[in-house]
Amino acid sequence: MSGNPRVTIGFVPREQFSTTRRSLQSLLERTKEPFDLIVVDGGSPPEVRDYLRQAAEEHRFLLIRNEEFITPNQARNLVLDHVQTRHVVFVDNDVLVQRGWLTHLVHCAETTGAWVVGPLYCEFEPEAKRIHMFGGEVEIRNSSEGVPEYHEQHHLAHLPLNELTAPLTAKQTQLIEFHTVLVQMKAFEKTGRFDEGFFSHAEHGDFCLQVTKSGGDIWVEPRSVITYAPPKRLLGEDRKYFLLRWSEAWCGASYARMSEKYGVPLKSRGVKRGHRWLARHRRFSLPWLFRVKRSLGAKLGSRFEKSIAAPLETLWNKHRHPKSIHSKLPILDVSEAHPLEQHSQVFPDPSPQVIGKAA
Repeated sequence: MSGNPRVTIGFVPREQFSTTRRSLQSLLERTKEPFDLIVVDGGSPPEVRDYLRQAAEEHRFLLIRNEEFITPNQARNLVLDHVQTRHVVFVDNDVLVQRGWLTHLVHCAETTGAWVVGPLYCEFEPEAKRIHMFGGEVEIRNSSEGVPEYHEQHHLAHLPLNELTAPLTAKQTQLIEFHTVLVQMKAFEKTGRFDEGFFSHAEHGDFCLQVTKSGGDIWVEPRSVITYAPPKRLLGEDRKYFLLRWSEAWCGASYARMSEKYGVPLKSRGVKRGHRWLARHRRFSLPWLFRVKRSLGAKLGSRFEKSIAAPLETLWNKHRHPKSIHSKLPILDVSEAHPLEQHSQVFPDPSPQVIGKAA
């Protein structure tokens, strides 16, 4: 086969920065197929900024830096501005890929015609031991009262791989997540670019809805395996960006856009469910809370979190990130460095592999 890349990888920030070096090194060391690489740096602290500059010089990839924090969809759209290949694959900066991951994504897209292909998403370390999700459901559907609802459900969420009762095979689905995903560039001719009105939450659901509406197929391919591996602690700039990324202001802007686009009421059940997840995830930034809960015991600790810690944290987050300032998109002021240069010379055929007990 030709050594010309069929794929551009867009490496983008998700919710913090400290995992960037390990994640990017994993990508470069474990990806032997040819690819173009574009890295977006959205306001990382000096040590990460300097590492990315050195890595861009060494590996000759395009580095795009914005001095301030930006939303994930802004970062993805910055990548799209420079893609010259048939496919683009977005990889978050807290992902560890397994060897062969890219071959299987591309093969699935090119044999099925899928516009969008997601891998088997695993979570936490050790790598590739517990499923984060493997496809799922997303739709706007009417409630029993006839009110539009946003519905999202992940398949096989949090299941240990060794507890699968049957091997996983590639399948069509309604839902992927942006931890890692391949998109055929032709899809954007129908869907348009990523909707930057979704600042932080449900942006993957919105994209999948638009792909389906436009007539495209979405698949998941279990032979492509990645692991979402966030840090165990949030410090410094990591914590600062994390609190903005999942802030009440950015969440509110996302759901306001959902309401405008799909007619989903802001007080609907699906929106409330999503907001509860977001607020709970944001409390990961409070290590003291987990110590208090352990000391109080499960029942009392849960009551303390629900009735005291959660409301206070929400109020504090609203004060820290007022809607009057943060309901507007961050301003882009980007700098670019180094030309694109393909990596590797051979794009191998995928090896037969089955995920699950029958492998």
